[in-house]
Amino acid sequence: MAKQLLGKEVTAALNERIKSNVAALKEKGINPTLGIIRVGENGSDISYERGATKRCETLGVECVKFLLPEDVSQEELLATIDKVNKDDAIHGVLLFRPLPKHLDQSVIENALDPAKDVDCMTDGSMSGVFTGKQVGFPPCTPQACMEILDHYGIDCTGKKAVVVGRSLVVGKPAAMMLIKKNATVTVCHTRTVDMPSVVKEADIVIVAAGRAGVVDDTYLRAGQTVIDVGINVNAEGKLCGDVDFAKAEPIVDAITPVPGGVGSVTTSVLVGHVVEAAMRKFM
Repeated sequence: MAKQLLGKEVTAALNERIKSNVAALKEKGINPTLGIIRVGENGSDISYERGATKRCETLGVECVKFLLPEDVSQEELLATIDKVNKDDAIHGVLLFRPLPKHLDQSVIENALDPAKDVDCMTDGSMSGVFTGKQVGFPPCTPQACMEILDHYGIDCTGKKAVVVGRSLVVGKPAAMMLIKKNATVTVCHTRTVDMPSVVKEADIVIVAAGRAGVVDDTYLRAGQTVIDVGINVNAEGKLCGDVDFAKAEPIVDAITPVPGGVGSVTTSVLVGHVVEAAMRKFM
């Protein structure tokens, strides 16, 4: 039976570090602040916004919202981004995506100052992930995966790691972050030949495939650590991951549950990035 890598334990430790940094900033008269830009009334955006706002309140971080209509013009949205870029009282910015189709998402994303880009939407921030330079911040979800590995003392040095998925949101950044931890990394995707055999060779597996239960017992062996990034709804209407937990859990050494794993850490990572952005600027 695998050890469950519970997100709540990681979040609790991360929150204590964030609170300490917030206290240090406030001693200097600085109130770390997140700016949220939301276009329209997408239900998942509103849900994430609610969670982020609550986490900010819990950790002593201010939150300022810029709520724009679905039919907002590109010029108005760019003007809002320019406003937050120039506002020294706002240290980090979260812009919900995808944007409505009438907007040029690439232009809008890259209008944000990378120093305030706390969820890696700009090309500048992504370059920081790939070059190892301190430019912007990595995406919150792969950073949450790294926080879980660190918290549970899982040393990546010299280990074989496989990332299932090659998106810029999770897969590719996660691969770069594992390399930074001195792992030897393979990235699998829909064109990978005999993916089960490739995954089975890994010591550490991060699954961000975007399909429920795609990784089952045929991909896995004893001794592995599995980080499941997926969030799906199964036929019974229950949340589940990209890993078939019931088949994987008896085999591997350690695994994150869904829910209760990576997702529960991500919001604290976001708030931590806001606080770090303020510290980079003022401390």
